Amino acid sequence: MIERYSRPEISGIWSDENRFKIWLDIEILAVEAHVKLGRVPEDALKTIKEKANFEVERIKEIEDTVKHDVIAFLTNVAEYVGEPARYIHLGMTSSDVLDTALSVQMKQAGEIILKALEKLRDTIAVRAKEHKYSLCIGRTHGIHAEPTTFGLKMALWYEETKRNITRFKAALDNISYGKISGAVGNYQHIDPFVEKFVMEKLGLKPAPVSTQIIQRDRHAEFLCSLALIASSLDKFATEIRHLQKTEVYEAEEYFSKGQKGSSAMPHKRNPITCERVSGLARLLRANSIIGLENVALWHERDISHSSVERVILPDSTIAMDYMLYIFTNVVEKLFVYPENMIKNLNLTGGLFFSEGILLALAGKGLSREDAYKLVQRNAMKVWEQGVDFKTEVMADEEIRKNLSEEEVNNIFDLRKCTKNVDVIFERIGLE
Repeated sequence: MIERYSRPEISGIWSDENRFKIWLDIEILAVEAHVKLGRVPEDALKTIKEKANFEVERIKEIEDTVKHDVIAFLTNVAEYVGEPARYIHLGMTSSDVLDTALSVQMKQAGEIILKALEKLRDTIAVRAKEHKYSLCIGRTHGIHAEPTTFGLKMALWYEETKRNITRFKAALDNISYGKISGAVGNYQHIDPFVEKFVMEKLGLKPAPVSTQIIQRDRHAEFLCSLALIASSLDKFATEIRHLQKTEVYEAEEYFSKGQKGSSAMPHKRNPITCERVSGLARLLRANSIIGLENVALWHERDISHSSVERVILPDSTIAMDYMLYIFTNVVEKLFVYPENMIKNLNLTGGLFFSEGILLALAGKGLSREDAYKLVQRNAMKVWEQGVDFKTEVMADEEIRKNLSEEEVNNIFDLRKCTKNVDVIFERIGLE
């Protein structure tokens, strides 16, 4: 059983309390910028900083009447501040606050996700090096192909996770933009200095061009990056699910003391966490489509994106953090069974050496077609009669006319299957 998930910090990012706190920070910073421009007296800023506050339930109460969240927020803040509240929200539109705050929240959530991704990468690296030379059969179309190593499977996951980190860093950078440019983004009633000042304080960059909103291709990229990460986790989890099949049993999710797999069948040990990862990946992929749908809005802005973002952004980031947490736990505690890997490797009586025989015959001057026929006729005997492939090759007179016993023995040497593992590991930085 996976240890209980307890990461309240990422869900807290999407709380009303945090959202309104960021709104208030933005509004106060904007007033501070106006003071620097000489548009607001310093004593007003002093009062605002001392008295500005909000109360979540009061904002909701006001919103029930005015039907506008930002107006409700500003009304509540004004109840604390008094007369100097007239300097709050000068020249600004609601989305200056909403979109800039949303970028802050996405950046906060994204930084937690990035750390979790990096932890997954490092956890995979440890297990990849542990099983660098653990031979197992490679499968194409689900059928035995040629030997590989379990370490190479995990090296693949390591490299893909690195790519996900690179993509997500780019998406995180591209969402770290805010805007305070007014109703249609042309700074008609506000100096661009205010935007620059506020963004620097918030750790964001000013959107070079905006309308009433920050353009939603940025949000779509963020969501698509999450969907790609989720799809990678789905891929890794699906591999573990296959390897945990009773008939395969080369790897298995950690099964803790006292854990139960089935209400009906006491013997069951199921890959439930990997199945959960695969299921949640579908949610994140679906949410990325919504992000793409949000890119096209009417003129300088409509509001069709807003309602759905309030669902998909919290859901996607919280689900992503959870998926990374539980799958990192799976990788760290994964039971790996090298003995069963060797057992499965030998199921086909050495059939996976067929390409080596084919290439050796072609190297002796046979056409590829003729060499293929010679090898395949012996391979089919193995499938149909359950005989040993090497024995059949040794007994085939046409093959033996071209290959000596020593040459055949050399081809059937498993050590050749791992000769370039070090090269691959070095190439991806897993020395």
